[in-house]
Amino acid sequence: MSSETARDEDRFRRAYAEDFESLLAFALRRVAHAEDAADVVAETFLVAWRRRQDIPVAGEARLWLYGVARRVLANHHRGGVRRQRLGERLRQQIVDSVPDPGSEVPERLAVRAALAGLPELDREVLMLTVWEGLQPHEVAAVLGVGPAAVRTRLSRARAKLRGLVGDDPGPPGHVLDVLTASTRRED
Repeated sequence: MSSETARDEDRFRRAYAEDFESLLAFALRRVAHAEDAADVVAETFLVAWRRRQDIPVAGEARLWLYGVARRVLANHHRGGVRRQRLGERLRQQIVDSVPDPGSEVPERLAVRAALAGLPELDREVLMLTVWEGLQPHEVAAVLGVGPAAVRTRLSRARAKLRGLVGDDPGPPGHVLDVLTASTRRED
């Protein structure tokens, strides 16, 4: 190792030992979280290590490190603003593309209560058709009855369900709309 390299490394070690606490206090006063201050100080000393030959001598190192730390803080704050904007855009995309699961809770509870009010076979025919996506001939095979009986029971179950929850099924595709829609004849 050359004497110049050794001198640069020694200058870095002295600056670190003498100025670490001052830089940490400097950073803590300028960021919201202590872990961010630690990151700023670490980045500052990383820059100082890379540029150790530029660290001034004779007590000027602290001022030079403050200048480096100010630039690191500026990058940190810009990055925080970018992360915040990105987070806002992502949250908006989620709001736009994913419906609030809580918005249908009251209707779902009403449907469950109404389903509980149906006779067991009517409820099972309705649930197998709507929630399991089975066709009347498939429901008939599961229940061991004829497809005509399934269609009749399904029609009755939907009418009873409409009577229990009201005639307004909600917007298209809504849980009540799906449960009370008439069945296509596919068997």
